[in-house]
Amino acid sequence: MAEYQNIFTQVQVRGHAEAGLVEDVEVRNRTGAGGFSNLLGWFGNAQIGPIYLGTMGVISLATGAIWFMLVGAWFWYQAGFNPAVFMRDLFWFSLEPPAEEYGLGFAPIAEGGLWIIASFFLLISVLTWWVRTWLRAQALGMGKHISWAFASAIWLFLVLGLIRPILMGSWSHAVPYGIFTHLDWTNLFSLTYGNLFYNPFHALSIAFLYGSALLFAMHGATILAVSRFGGDRELEQIADRGTASERAALFWRWTMGFNATMEGIHRWAWWFAVLVTLTGGIGILLTGTVVDNWFVWAQQHGYAPLD
Repeated sequence: MAEYQNIFTQVQVRGHAEAGLVEDVEVRNRTGAGGFSNLLGWFGNAQIGPIYLGTMGVISLATGAIWFMLVGAWFWYQAGFNPAVFMRDLFWFSLEPPAEEYGLGFAPIAEGGLWIIASFFLLISVLTWWVRTWLRAQALGMGKHISWAFASAIWLFLVLGLIRPILMGSWSHAVPYGIFTHLDWTNLFSLTYGNLFYNPFHALSIAFLYGSALLFAMHGATILAVSRFGGDRELEQIADRGTASERAALFWRWTMGFNATMEGIHRWAWWFAVLVTLTGGIGILLTGTVVDNWFVWAQQHGYAPLD
């Protein structure tokens, strides 16, 4: 008798590639017939494709590729068109936004103008991909939970690169494109405005971030722990007795005094994850526009020591 395997699934049952819904669903824009990967099968479903792109998907990938090529071309220029230097210093290269004196105007290409052009294409790419998630969910009769969760991440993205720089009156307040320069910008941002640790929305964002890690680990561990009873087939089990779902609920009721239910845990995890970027975006938006020094603000509100 074959033993059910989880985490690393050694038994991978294969048939024809699953095409999914065809009734009342547009299929002509799906690309490929679908294939399989043993490696992916160890971690999830082994099938790759078919993929539906559609108009929004094509626009998103095209504009995203343009952004990537513009940033890469600038890095290549900074390397002096030397491949060895390019590979050596890749993490240190940066495409910077315009300087303060250019305000919200268009700067020369080498002085931030290229950053503005690249940012435009990145904005189109992200927004059209969001529209794509909405349209695909709508076509499949799904709720829009994924789109709204993605919108929370886009909110932080827009605050950092568009909304806050406009409120501050200069593109120079936006984030540069680069690995280490992005980290340097984050560090300097905190130092400039009196330490973000005293920003209550930053604190909330970190709390939800750690909470998300805990909730997802708890839920993932629970389902893996009862997968031998079919715990991964949650909806079929909720109303049955002696099943994986009942065992999982009993475990948390015994250890915590209550359980979130098989549906409720996903709402918990969704809200915790969404609130990471939602509260983080609020905290960034208030920095420099409403509060100039978070340490002083925290002292005034009894949130930090006075000495």
